[in-house]
Order: sequence, then C-alpha cells, then structure tokens
Amino acid sequence: MSRPTDIPAHVAIVMDGNGRWAEKKNRPRTFGHQTGLKALRKIVQYCGSIGVKELTVFAFSSENWSRPEKEVNRLMELFMRALDREVKELHENGVRVRFIGDLSAFKPEMQQKIGLAMSRTEGNQRMTLNVAANYGGRWDILNAARKTAEAYANGEISLEQVDELYFSEQTALSAGHDPDLFIRTGGEMRISNFLLWQSAYSELYFSEILWPDFSPETLDEAIIAYNTRERRFGLTGKQVRRPTAQGT
Repeated sequence: MSRPTDIPAHVAIVMDGNGRWAEKKNRPRTFGHQTGLKALRKIVQYCGSIGVKELTVFAFSSENWSRPEKEVNRLMELFMRALDREVKELHENGVRVRFIGDLSAFKPEMQQKIGLAMSRTEGNQRMTLNVAANYGGRWDILNAARKTAEAYANGEISLEQVDELYFSEQTALSAGHDPDLFIRTGGEMRISNFLLWQSAYSELYFSEILWPDFSPETLDEAIIAYNTRERRFGLTGKQVRRPTAQGT
C-alpha cells in the first residue's frame, strides 16, 4: 500500500473496542485497555513521524463512569501509570500534552500529575497530544456557553462580540485547531458525544478494526481515504476546484 501524501494537520480518534477485543480472547476487559495503551503509543509515535501536528484522543468519556466499578478503577490505574511512564518519553520527543475535560472529578493525586504533565511539556512544539478525559461534547458546549454568559454579565464583552471565533475560544480545544480527520474504531458509526462543536467540518472515517489492533498501516488507510475527499466547507465543488491566478 502506498503512503499518504496529504497529511491532515489535526487527527481526532475515538479509540473504541478495547473491551470487545479482550472478550474475544477470553481475557478481562481491563486487559484490552492495557493493550489499547500500547496501540496509542505506536500511533502517537507514528503521527509525529509523518507530520501530524495535533492528535486528540477520547480516553475516558463523562459517561464511562457508569461502567463496572472494577473496570473504572483499572482505567484510573492505567491513567496513573501512563502519566508516570509515558510523559517523560513524550517530553523527550517534543510532544506537548494537554488534557481536556472536567478534570475536577479525578482524585487530587491524579489532578496533580495531570497538571505536572501539562506544565512540563508546555513548551514543546513538534506535536500536541490532547487527551480527552471525563470529557463530553455537550459538556464542552455548555461550559463554553456558561463562560460566555459570565463574560457578558460582567460587562467584559458585548452581544455583538459573541461570534463563532469567540465561542470556539471558550471550548476545551481553544488553543488548537478543529480536527481535519475524525476516526472511530470498533465498527460503530457514531461520534458518541466527542468534539461536537469542533467536528462540524471534519472528515469522518469509521473502521471495523478494534482499537488494540489499530496500527500505523491502518492509520495510513484512513489518511489515504481522507486524501480522496473534497473538503468544500459550504462551497460548491466548482468553487473549490477553481484555478488560481497562476493557472494551477
């Protein structure tokens, strides 16, 4: 298979299928999450090598708290281990790590580790890794609306100043760009409350592959499919393909 040529600047991934992958192998669901972390490590490394500037992954949704207590506790343990082991390597490779979501729900020790990871890598510029933890797209929009309302109530902005750009700056990904390519693994064809505001014009790609089996080669397939898309952003195809003044 040929390598993709047009690399999306920002890729977002719903890493679905860890539990089902483990169940197919008659292993605990938590084993799938552990293997899924290894898959994520490979994808982060590969994205950095091909020029993806921003990667956003759905690690733990606000709805995931409803899962069995044992599974949630294991996920929290994996988060803690990843913060201890992975951040050092990410920092050495120039990756900036950001966590988005309602982090107040996590234990103080984890909040402290998250804060240290973000401050330690803040100056890195090779790539940004956004980890969505206790995140929900509706929460994100509601939170942005609250901040906007507070700013208006305090006289900091006028109604005329509230436009899409201002509102975007109040969301969790305010420091980044909207995703170019949105990938969901595991065979489900829905976005599951992930980046609802930011994905308005993202190209969606659904893969049957369960997340632990997702590889750089699979990512290449997604990017090649992305390369075949015509991104019009509300324009007509003719407008998008209009020749430039130089005739190219």
